[in-house]
Amino acid sequence: MDDENVVMGDEIDKPRKRRGLSWLLLIPLIFLALVAMFLWGMGRENPKELPSTLVGRSAPTIELTPLGDTPLLEDKMLREGGVKLVNFWASWCAPCRAEHKHLMALSASGIPVYGVNYKDEPAKALGFLAELGNPYARLGADRSGRQAIDWGVYGVPETFVLDATGKVLLRFPGPLTREVIASKIMPAIEKAQAAAN
Repeated sequence: MDDENVVMGDEIDKPRKRRGLSWLLLIPLIFLALVAMFLWGMGRENPKELPSTLVGRSAPTIELTPLGDTPLLEDKMLREGGVKLVNFWASWCAPCRAEHKHLMALSASGIPVYGVNYKDEPAKALGFLAELGNPYARLGADRSGRQAIDWGVYGVPETFVLDATGKVLLRFPGPLTREVIASKIMPAIEKAQAAAN
């Protein structure tokens, strides 16, 4: 009986062989990966802005429902003609109200602006346009928010610049301002127009 205890005790006291890498070796690798991600994020032009996977690609197919008796935006319109803007907006969105005068000015200058009304009540959306004016050449409603998901919209307002073939040239999250239009929107439009000629 004592011999059995000794043998069992010897087995218990033997150091166990470890298989594979120790999990402790992974800690420095995880730390280095996090540092690399932070450095990459800080090196972007605007670290607070999430990049869009759509830029340089064809705009996602869009299927909207009519908003009152306004002319409906159809997918084929995004893929024909010249440069255009697609603006996701809602009547309940305060920044949308703030940017609206700039959309009116862009529309008045001859740039087609298409509107996608996001998760809104039709009566309120139409009231918003009746009060502030309608800058949209065509528009439609995205009541479920499915189209916004397909376009990678994080929140309204968001504006996309599309070329004549429907390729996304620029995504701007947030309200348009005079400075944003001068520094981002117009250069993208002018570059696309020059490429088309």
